[in-house]
Amino acid sequence: MKQDRGDESSISERRFQGVAVSQGIVIARAYVRGDVFIEPDKFLIEPSEKNDEIYRLEEAIHETQKQIHELKEQVRLASGSQKEEAIFEAHLLVLEDHDALDKVRSMILNENINVEYAFYDVMSRYIRELKKIKDQYLRERVVDIEDVMKRVLVNLSNVEKAEQSATHEHIVVIKELTPSDTAQIDHSLVKGFATEIGSYTSHAAIIARSLGLPAVVGIRGLSHQLHTGDVILIDGYEGLVILDPTPETLSSYEYLKQEKNKVLEKLQEARFKDPVTKDGRAITLSANIEFDYEAVHAKQNGAQGVGLFRTEFFYLNSKGLPDEDTQEKIYSKVSDNLAPDNVIIRTVDIGGDKIPAEDNELELNPFLGWRGIRISLDRPDMFKTQLRAILRSAYKYSLGIMFPMISTLEELRHAKQLLEEVESDLLSEGVEHGKPREVGAMIEVPSAALISSQLAKEVDFFSVGTNDLVQYTLAVDRINENVSDLYQPANPAVIKLLDQTVRSGHDEGIWVGVCGEMASDLLLTPLLLGLGFDEFSVSSPQVPAVKYALRKLNFRECKEMAQGAIKCGDQEEVLDVCRKIAITSYPEIIN
Repeated sequence: MKQDRGDESSISERRFQGVAVSQGIVIARAYVRGDVFIEPDKFLIEPSEKNDEIYRLEEAIHETQKQIHELKEQVRLASGSQKEEAIFEAHLLVLEDHDALDKVRSMILNENINVEYAFYDVMSRYIRELKKIKDQYLRERVVDIEDVMKRVLVNLSNVEKAEQSATHEHIVVIKELTPSDTAQIDHSLVKGFATEIGSYTSHAAIIARSLGLPAVVGIRGLSHQLHTGDVILIDGYEGLVILDPTPETLSSYEYLKQEKNKVLEKLQEARFKDPVTKDGRAITLSANIEFDYEAVHAKQNGAQGVGLFRTEFFYLNSKGLPDEDTQEKIYSKVSDNLAPDNVIIRTVDIGGDKIPAEDNELELNPFLGWRGIRISLDRPDMFKTQLRAILRSAYKYSLGIMFPMISTLEELRHAKQLLEEVESDLLSEGVEHGKPREVGAMIEVPSAALISSQLAKEVDFFSVGTNDLVQYTLAVDRINENVSDLYQPANPAVIKLLDQTVRSGHDEGIWVGVCGEMASDLLLTPLLLGLGFDEFSVSSPQVPAVKYALRKLNFRECKEMAQGAIKCGDQEEVLDVCRKIAITSYPEIIN
C-alpha cells in the first residue's frame, strides 16, 4: 500500500487537526498534489513500451539541461555572479551522472517499471544516502539533486498528466483545491480530500459535499508531511487526518461507521417522502450539481429537480469555449435524467477564484472585479452561445435560467434583453427551441438584496447564493482561514438581508430559494424555513438529511424563532435559538 520510505515506515500513528467540512470516514492511500511536483505512481509497463520509456527519459534529460542553461544565462545577465552560476553547473553535473541514469534504465528494462517512478526511486535513494553523510558539503548536494529530480519529473509528466496518473482509489492531499484542479480529477477514484487552505465554504468543501466525500481543510503544511502512497484516514466529523492509523484506531472507527450507518438508514427511508413540515408547509427541495453525471445521483437521493447547475466547470475543463452543440447535449442529458422535474441553469459564473489566469492577470481584486454576469455582458457572443444552447434544450425539457452576481437593475435588464435577442434569432433561423420555464436572479451581493423589491418585478424567482452574500456583507474572504471566525452565515446583518429578499419576492408573487451552503447546514434549517424560503437547493448527498429535518419541523414555530433571530445582537445568539429547535426536532442527525 505504501511506497518505500526507508526508516520512516516505522513511524507510529500521527494526527493532524483541521476543519471538518464534509462528513464521513474513509481510509485510502494519499495522493499528494504539489504546485509543480507530484510523487509519481509506480506501475508495470508492457515489454513493447520499454524503448519508448527510455526515449522519454532522454528527452526529459535534454529538456531539463536546456532549461538549466537558460536559467544560468538569465542569472549571468542579471547579476554577473559566478556563485549563482556555479549552482546551475552543479545541477548539470547531476544530469551527467551516468551511474544514476544507468540504474534508471536498468529498472525500466529489467523490472518493467514506468520511467517516472524509476527515476524518482533512484534519485530518492541517492538523497537518502547523502542525508546520512556527516560531511556538510556533500549533504548540501541533496538540495541540488532534489531540484533536478523535480525538474526532470515535471518534464517527464507535465502537471496535467501527472495529476491524472493515479489509477487507484485515493485521497487527494493538496495545498488548495481550485475549480480547474477539480475539472481534472477522476472523481470515480477520489475517496476524500485534505487541504492546507480552506473553510466550510471553500471550493474543496463544496465539491466534497456535492460528491458525498469526507473532507478536512485548513491543515497547514500537510502536503509536506505526507507522501503519495501513505495510508491515511479522513474523519470528516471531527476534522482529523490520521497518518498510519493503528489497529486500535481502525477498530474504533469501524464501530463509529456502524453507528453512523444506522442514522444513514433512517435518512434513506426519507428520500422519497415529500418535504412537508409537521404543520403542512410544503417546500421544494432541489439539488446543486456541477457535473452532468451528478443528475442521476440527485434523482436517487430524492431531489425534486436541480436548483443550481453550475456550468463554469465544463468551461474550465475545455481547451476553448464550449460550443453550442456541446452545451446543448449536456443540458439535455441532465434534464433527461431528471425529467419531468425542472433544471435551473446558472449562466457561467467564472471569476474570482475561478477565472482563467490569462483573463485574470490584471485583476487586483478579482472578487470585486470582472466576474459573474459582468463577464457575460462584456462577452455577448459567449453569453449568447450559452443561452442558445439552453433554449434549444428547452424545446423538450423544463429548464430555468438564472443570472449570477446581479448587483444592479441595469445588469438584469441587459441580460434579459440578450435573452430576448437569442429567442428572436432562433425563431428567424427556424431552429427548434423553447422558452425557459422561469428566469431568475441570484441574490449574492448586498446591493441586490437592498433593491430586491425592484429586481423582483423583473424575474420569476430569486435564488440566494449565501456563500457570496455572507462574504460581501461582512467583508470576509470565505476561503481565508485567518479570518474564518468572521465568516458568519448567521450574523444578524446577513439575516436581515435574507429576510428583506424573501419579503420582496413574496410581495411580487415570486418564489424565493436558497442555494448556498447555508441551505445544507442542518443547524440553520429552522432559520431558513422560518424566514419563509420556498425552495432549498443543496448538495445532492445532503438532500435526504435536509428532507428529514424539514419533515420534523413546525413552520409556525420556526417563523416565530426567525423573527426573533433578526433582533439578535450577534451570531451566537442566533445559533443558540436555532440549535434549540434543531436538537429538539432531529437530534439523531445533529453532530
